[in-house]
Amino acid sequence: MISEIDFENLFPLAVDWVKQQEDYILTHGFPLTEDQQIDAYLIGVKDIQKVRLWKGDQAPIPLTGDLKIAATIARLATPNTIGTSFRYGIYLHRDHADKRRLVVHELAHTMQYERLGGVENFLQQYLNECLTVGYPNGFLEQEAKQIERKITKET
Repeated sequence: MISEIDFENLFPLAVDWVKQQEDYILTHGFPLTEDQQIDAYLIGVKDIQKVRLWKGDQAPIPLTGDLKIAATIARLATPNTIGTSFRYGIYLHRDHADKRRLVVHELAHTMQYERLGGVENFLQQYLNECLTVGYPNGFLEQEAKQIERKITKET
């Protein structure tokens, strides 16, 4: 488990790392399709035109240091991750990138970033939930799953 002190020390590093990932995807990613833009609208994403998707073979994970160890302990970034939202930059594993359910789920997190006021506020809540109630039991993750089911009509 990660102590409160460790969390406070690692949090600025996590914020910087997420912003770096977002910048990379915004530069190298591709825009939402028309259908994905409609889903983003239905979810409540405000700045739809800013969202970019990036397909890869493995989710970005912190490569070194304490941040890598913390991400591994909290199961936040693993080689098995198939999608993750870095606010407006969304990573999708190329084998799952065509799955509407996954894109909708990550767009729900984009909406949460916006609603909570940005990277710092989203990460503060999301990471605290992961460290206290555990992934995927936190409110933000459960809300994203609920939105995913509602938009894609899956049960």
